Amino acid sequence: MNTPQQLHQPVLLEHTLALLAPKKGESYLDLTAGYGGHARLVIGAIGDAHLATLVDRDDFAIQNLEVLQEAGARVLKSDYAAAAKNLARAGELFDMILIDLGVSSPQLDIAERGFSFMHDGPLDMRMDQQEGVTAADICNKASQDELVRFLRDYGEEPKARAIARAIMHNRPLTTTTQLADVILNDVFNGRRGKTHPATRTFQALRIAVNQELQQLGDTLELLPDLLKPGGRVAIISFHSLEDRMVKRFFKQEHDAGYEARLQIVTKQPISGATEDVHNPRSRSAKLRAAVKK
Repeated sequence: MNTPQQLHQPVLLEHTLALLAPKKGESYLDLTAGYGGHARLVIGAIGDAHLATLVDRDDFAIQNLEVLQEAGARVLKSDYAAAAKNLARAGELFDMILIDLGVSSPQLDIAERGFSFMHDGPLDMRMDQQEGVTAADICNKASQDELVRFLRDYGEEPKARAIARAIMHNRPLTTTTQLADVILNDVFNGRRGKTHPATRTFQALRIAVNQELQQLGDTLELLPDLLKPGGRVAIISFHSLEDRMVKRFFKQEHDAGYEARLQIVTKQPISGATEDVHNPRSRSAKLRAAVKK
C-alpha cells in the first residue's frame, strides 16, 4: 500500500530547492509542511532536523510528520497564518521559508474529505476537520447574494448567479456529487467541457471554507519579520488569485526604495507545467521567490 508521501508528489521540488538554496546549519520554516516532501530534502541539506519548524493544520498531515518530529523537527498543528503570527511575535528568524498553497493529493483522493467531485463524499472541504464551517454549511445557509460573491470572488465563475440560483433551488445539498450534478445538469444542461463545470465552484467553496486568501494576505505581511538578512522565501500558488497576491506583495516590497525589505528573485514565476507529464496536478502551479535584504 502506498504511503501518503508516495501518493503525494511535491510540486516543483527541484526548482524550490534551488531557490531556497539550503546550506548546512541554516534554519527552515515550512508553513504548509503537508507530508514533508519538500521538508525532507531541505532537512537533509541543512543536516539537522532540529533546525526545522514544520506547520500544518491537517491532522492526517501531522500524523505523517511524526517521523520528522522524532528526528528533532518542531511540528506545530496550526493554520499557517496563526503560526506565522506567533513565531513573529516570539522574535524567531529563519534562513528559509516555504509556503506551498496546494491541496495535497491524499486530501483530494480521500472521499470523506469532500474536496473533490471525482469522489462521492460529504461536502466538507475543511483543512482542519476539528473546527470551522463546512462547504455544506455555506451551500445550505448562505444567501443567494453571498453565494454569488463567493463564486465570483473566489472561483472567478462567469455563471455565478445561475449556479447560486441552482444551489438555492436544490438545497439542502450534503454530498460532493449532489452539488456537482446540480451544476452540471441545472446550469450546463449536462454538457461537459475540457474541465468539469463544477471545478470553479469547488475551488470557491474550498477557499471560503478555509479562509485561504485571508490566510495568505495576513502571512505575506509577516514574511520580512520572519526572515534573517539574506533569508529566502519561496511560495507555490495554484490559482491566479493567490499568484496575483504574491506577485503584488513582492513587487510592493521590492519597489519601496530605501525601505525595501525584499528583493525579487524570480522576475517571472516558474511554472509547474514543465512537470505536467510526471505530475498532472502540478500544471497550474506557479513558484515565486524573494530574498530579505
